[in-house]
Amino acid sequence: MRTRDEALALWRAHNDDDYLYRHALSVEAAMRHFAARFGEDPDYWGIVGLLHDVDFQEHPEEHLAHSRGILAEAGYDEKFIRAVESHGFGIVTEVEPVHPMEKALYAVDELTGFIYACAIMRPSRSVLDIEAKSVLKKFKTPAFAAKIRRDVIERGAGMLGMPLDELVTETILSLRPVADEIGLKGTVA
Repeated sequence: MRTRDEALALWRAHNDDDYLYRHALSVEAAMRHFAARFGEDPDYWGIVGLLHDVDFQEHPEEHLAHSRGILAEAGYDEKFIRAVESHGFGIVTEVEPVHPMEKALYAVDELTGFIYACAIMRPSRSVLDIEAKSVLKKFKTPAFAAKIRRDVIERGAGMLGMPLDELVTETILSLRPVADEIGLKGTVA
């Protein structure tokens, strides 16, 4: 398996956007959290999360159409590539998430962005003091973070066999250890 440093170098070879970097780190953290929860390899799952959008900045209109080539050339295996492709199921790919790793990636990709949007609206601008009930309240407001696909988040929770509130809670918990790196420490000491 490739190291995290190698994964970061690959990500940086195809991306330089700060928001996309924070998103990659957020999804990496969530994937590490869920890997531990499911008794899987946090390093492997984390790198899948880190590289899930490797082609997005260069090819936003063809997202995931170029990931396979980029990842295969860098030496990532079929399981890894399939997981990356599966997070676009029903949106830009027909690769259905079947492995728990794929289901977790599908579930947390949009959700980490939604939690980020909720956190930056708080007076503290932090994920360290946000709770699931606040996120779920915003979830019911279609105009808030309107581009984030709530149906994907709900479908992902269903794939994992997890109630939505539990998925939100676990994802918030996954982001707290990396709050500073993803710009969500805010004013909380």
